Amino acid sequence: MQVKKEGDKLHIVIDIATNPAPSKSGKTLVVASSHGCVKTDVQIDGKPVIVGVNAYIGK
Repeated sequence: MQVKKEGDKLHIVIDIATNPAPSKSGKTLVVASSHGCVKTDVQIDGKPVIVGVNAYIGK
């Protein structure tokens, strides 16, 4: 996952799975995930920005 700040915008780039995998509950198919909250190198007021991303589709 790549995260960068440009002006007042936060840009997040995350790879999309070529074969979406079932979620833990089995209700959806996970397309992309950060697999939890991740501390980034981007800082605001001297503090790191923490990002959690999940992208999914219905089965």
